[in-house]
Amino acid sequence: MSEDYIDRNEHDEFCRRLDSENARQNRRIELLEEHIREIGTIAASVEKLAVNMESMLREQERQGTRLKTLENRDGEKWRQAAGYTITAVISLILGYFTNIIF
Repeated sequence: MSEDYIDRNEHDEFCRRLDSENARQNRRIELLEEHIREIGTIAASVEKLAVNMESMLREQERQGTRLKTLENRDGEKWRQAAGYTITAVISLILGYFTNIIF
């Protein structure tokens, strides 16, 4: 019957090893929880960054449209000035020929 029981020293050693293992596992759990918090923070930062990038993209598209409008405005004015010049030259030529004929 004495074989079924362990002595006090063995029991104390078993308890110390269990306590040591529990402490080790608790530390690992604490580290995992810390990493999970860090990952959550990073995920929130990435989401915020994505929203900002999307906003910047929309702003760049609006600025691109405005730039095209400004670039076309100068082209339109140049074409308009060229049209007025051609009209003036044709009018002068027609006026000259009209004076010669009549």
